[in-house]
Amino acid sequence: MTTFVLIPGAACGSWHWHLLEAELRARGRAVVSVDLPCEDDAAGLEEYADAVVAAAAGRGRLMLVAHSFAGFTAPLVCARVPVEVLVLVAAMVPLPGEAPDEWWAATGHPDAQVRRAGRAAQRAGDGTGAEGVPEAAVPGSAADPFFQDLPPELAAEAAVRWRRQSETPAARPWPMQTWPDVATRFLLCRQDRLFPAPFLRAVAAERLGVVPDEMAGGHFPMLSRPVELADRLERYGTTTAG
Repeated sequence: MTTFVLIPGAACGSWHWHLLEAELRARGRAVVSVDLPCEDDAAGLEEYADAVVAAAAGRGRLMLVAHSFAGFTAPLVCARVPVEVLVLVAAMVPLPGEAPDEWWAATGHPDAQVRRAGRAAQRAGDGTGAEGVPEAAVPGSAADPFFQDLPPELAAEAAVRWRRQSETPAARPWPMQTWPDVATRFLLCRQDRLFPAPFLRAVAAERLGVVPDEMAGGHFPMLSRPVELADRLERYGTTTAG
């Protein structure tokens, strides 16, 4: 049986996968939802990969599902353990030697204001934000780059669940020399405010040489559309096996 290994993005934890995890388990699927050491200032991308490898130990066929910042971590895992398919969901795609901090300018990310709004929202949610809540930190608001398409109660809970994200992994170069030799699928979300669809289409084409799959929704489809996302992941597994 394929095991779906869910790898969270920056400042996130396994809770942000909980609706998708429940949907997959209800279908009889094996799921591992990983918590990364994102609050540990001694941990970089290598240690993040260590956490994923440890969580998936003893499992058979692996599908890695990497969200957002996890695009930097998941390929490192593929270099260490056998992986059948890597699914990038609204994810960053690194180049050899590129630090995550450099990725934004290198890819031509179109909106520094949205990027700053995202960091403000995360810091407010994890309790480290400055006094006064910026509009972007109001979960589910029009300015929220993460949860604008979630029901208000779910958006508020998702914001409360932000974790402190250390800057350590963002400052270190991506250590791989090339993309791993593993079947890779890219899925973008057409209403994503953090990574707009035209931007991610270009990133996927330029850095992976692929045309991404697309679905409706914002940056967190595992919360806004867990059933549709589960359908797609199951199809990816079937297609790859075929």
